[in-house]
Amino acid sequence: MEIARNKFVSLSYQLRLNGAEGDLVEETGESNPLQFVFGAGKMIEMFEKKLEGLKQGDDFSFALKSNEAYGEVNTDAIVDLPKNIFEVEGKIDDSLLKIGNMVPMQDANGNRLNGIVLEVTDDTVKMDFNHPLAGDDLHFAGKVLEVRDATENELVEAVGGDCSSGNCGDGCSC
Repeated sequence: MEIARNKFVSLSYQLRLNGAEGDLVEETGESNPLQFVFGAGKMIEMFEKKLEGLKQGDDFSFALKSNEAYGEVNTDAIVDLPKNIFEVEGKIDDSLLKIGNMVPMQDANGNRLNGIVLEVTDDTVKMDFNHPLAGDDLHFAGKVLEVRDATENELVEAVGGDCSSGNCGDGCSC
């Protein structure tokens, strides 16, 4: 059976930055594979295109340019926020505002965002809301472990679900 729309896919892979010999960012094995319903819109579009048509047991190795993956770094997504918005009950948790920390936030429309703390001053916090892999070329190498028809429950979960399952990994669009 080939990888195609509405097929359940299980993969082991290594994700490296900027080429096959680049820094290892993520690795999944047979005991903790990436599992998803192909074509459900949860994965990077070009990631799926490169996998389409592969079969169980097939090896793969391909690169995605940054514009095919998480895009270029958007300087508009790096913002200075007033420090007081981080107050809870009149206090700021200084352990939250450490450089490099990822802080879950919401925008004015209630959309969930993750921002990385870049700088903290007396009055402001510089946050980066770009995906952590924005601006990076990605290289995936791995093996197709399983391809089968997705169950009705898997299809429902894929369309209405989210990435809270823990199987999302950095290959997805969460």
